[in-house]
Amino acid sequence: MQNNPILIEKTSAGIPVITENIPTSASAGFLVAVRTGSRDEYDGIYGLSHLLEHTVFRETTTMDSFEMAKEMEGAGGELNAFTAKEMTAFYGITLEETADVAMRLVGDIVANPLINEKDTALEKEIVLQELSMIKSEPESYVHDLFEQNLWVGQKLGLDEGGSEETVIPLTHEDLRKYYDERYGRPNLAVFATGSVDHEKVLKWAEETFDPMEAPVVNDRPETVMPGASFNYHDNGTKHVNIGVGFPMGKVEEKERIAARILSAVLGAGTSSRMFQNVREKNALVYSIHNEMHNYSDGGYISTFMSCTSKNVLPALEETVSTYRQIKAEGLEAGELERTKNLLKGAIARGAETTDNRIYSLCSGYMTRGHVTSVADAFAAIDAVTEDEVMAVAQKYLDAGRANITVLGKCAKKVREFDISTVDL
Repeated sequence: MQNNPILIEKTSAGIPVITENIPTSASAGFLVAVRTGSRDEYDGIYGLSHLLEHTVFRETTTMDSFEMAKEMEGAGGELNAFTAKEMTAFYGITLEETADVAMRLVGDIVANPLINEKDTALEKEIVLQELSMIKSEPESYVHDLFEQNLWVGQKLGLDEGGSEETVIPLTHEDLRKYYDERYGRPNLAVFATGSVDHEKVLKWAEETFDPMEAPVVNDRPETVMPGASFNYHDNGTKHVNIGVGFPMGKVEEKERIAARILSAVLGAGTSSRMFQNVREKNALVYSIHNEMHNYSDGGYISTFMSCTSKNVLPALEETVSTYRQIKAEGLEAGELERTKNLLKGAIARGAETTDNRIYSLCSGYMTRGHVTSVADAFAAIDAVTEDEVMAVAQKYLDAGRANITVLGKCAKKVREFDISTVDL
């Protein structure tokens, strides 16, 4: 695996600039991350980060959205953004020879948005439709509900987009105030990957973003580890989506990788324990997989599945049994090595696309404070031992912190499920 050097340098005003030049790449990607997201919004005024992310694309001091789209697509590129719980990011990816277009347009929407009343009202209508769409896609919506239930009462549980009730009252003055407070140093970081030149990216960052200063640096209350809970949501459908998970606090890097391997052993791919035990051997679900998410001071290991309403309780029982089994019996012969290769294969494939690679750099730096080359990521996975994986299983697969979210139309015995019966 080629180990492309990752360079980290700060602008004159202190903005981190992280670049990874990939000599074989025919594209170039540029991303600006702002350290503010849904968990950082004002009390009772939620959805600001996401609506602002949408609105800045409407119009800047130099061009409108149609002009941006024509220029970016004419350069063979894509201009986009995303809002997360702990950051908002804007990126452009183009052909190698049109990289200047990506830098200029990303810089323009981050540094020069108009954020006026007309654009805010138009984009609010689009966001409200997006929120409605998510609710109509239960396989996605169950993830939002699971996190809301897991981190109930904490801002980490807030949905990135807010809700219809919180978005409707937002005004362009709210967005402008939030932008003026948060969009600037020291809340900014700049990333570039693909066929990019570090010195050129550094110069662009200095000229475009160094003048931006943010008076507010988010102070995040430490996430509190939740207890066990069962949460039922009736959306009127007989096909049911379920999330089962266990919270994690802030973890060191080696423990994070061990937890990632544990989650993959349980539910990554069709050879995983969850897929084999719950679906293949018992036909209790249509789909099932594991996920592991980490934020700066919290996270979780989880299983998500979908099934008919009559199979909810048997599927939960088999899922819990699979968690119990790995704690009691450990890993099977060859399971650790097979799972490590599965994870490394996913990393290798992701590294071959500019958008995946720039997201990986951004996520690592903004969440954990460091970036990792592909070769170093491989080495870190290879270094994890079976004992370390099992230590994570014993530490985090705790019945006293089990959280279950069920979305669908279910019988009374499901609605009244007793979380205290979960035995690990």
